[in-house]
Amino acid sequence: MEVILWKDKEKKIIDPMLFSVTAEELAKELRKDHYQSKKKANKRSQIRKFYDEIVKLDLKAKTQPESWEHILPLLHMLIAKAVYAQGRKLVSDNFVKFMRSSIMQIDTPDDLSVFANFFEAFYGFYRYYMPSH
Repeated sequence: MEVILWKDKEKKIIDPMLFSVTAEELAKELRKDHYQSKKKANKRSQIRKFYDEIVKLDLKAKTQPESWEHILPLLHMLIAKAVYAQGRKLVSDNFVKFMRSSIMQIDTPDDLSVFANFFEAFYGFYRYYMPSH
């Protein structure tokens, strides 16, 4: 599932459904992948690791805007980390596609902020749909 971060990037208009409908649909999709993998892929703790890294980078972008040129490569490294986790069967193909397509849309700290907020909304739904085992 590809997530489009902006409805109109130039005007900085976010799709009003991004943090609700889209986030919930992604949570349900990745939950399905979890059960299809016999509960191996997309464990909450694994998804949380990616969320934590994104939040950390977003905070750094907000508090140290001059370091953006150093933050962006670290953000793109999350694609490699997702692919590595996929190779270890810890995340699904759909999670990697989500991470790759989202990160490729990020050019500015504002883009990262929208992505971090989306990931927070998605993770909230994911937490709801993925009860503790």
